[in-house]
Amino acid sequence: MAPGSSRANISVGYFEAFLQGWLRRQEQFLNELTITQTTLDESIMRNLISRILAHYQEYYEEKSRMSHINVFYMFSPSWFTPLEKSFLWIAGFKPGLAFPLVMNSLNDLAENQIERINRLRIETRIEERNLMDKLAKIQESVAAPPLMGLAQQYGMEVLRDGEITEVDEEIETLRSAVENVVTDADRLRTRTADSVVGILNPLQSLKFLEAAAQLQLRIRMVGMQREAERRHQMDTSNGW
Repeated sequence: MAPGSSRANISVGYFEAFLQGWLRRQEQFLNELTITQTTLDESIMRNLISRILAHYQEYYEEKSRMSHINVFYMFSPSWFTPLEKSFLWIAGFKPGLAFPLVMNSLNDLAENQIERINRLRIETRIEERNLMDKLAKIQESVAAPPLMGLAQQYGMEVLRDGEITEVDEEIETLRSAVENVVTDADRLRTRTADSVVGILNPLQSLKFLEAAAQLQLRIRMVGMQREAERRHQMDTSNGW
């Protein structure tokens, strides 16, 4: 094994370990969200909302570090199941997913809240389209292969001591440009969630954040169950 490949594996292993811990805290937050909705103390609600938003910010900061090492790998990461990967949009959940969550989890929105959410939905959709156009133009400019293919072709082969070396100039240009788009997409995800919370009152925000956490954890659980069933079927067919 090349000296640098072990460090590359350490980087991936570190993020996988971080994600496992992050998801455990996400489950704890989900319990808090359910309990806190029974309180009438607005300060307690706001404190929990602030901690949960900081929890998401921590995820994006760690993800940014991993993206800098190998941004192509983020389009088909080993730490997600195939089901989770099917929800990926520029290496993460689509920002617009927040809007059906709001509408499905809340039935007490005021008219002005609905108007503001609809405006935000339109603005977000425009920014999503702009980012997709930018990503497509980047790939076209260097006649690049699909990004998921680059995760294997480029990422793990050229990592040396946590840095990228001896890379074709065009691919390096692509890497840097794609990393910028992923960063912008993560900012849009964060900004959209923050804006939604800013429109909602504290209790509504708790319900929205609860719905978001439930969806994420449910997708992961179902994805892992499917993978366990698939492995069991393979073992059975191989006579194990």
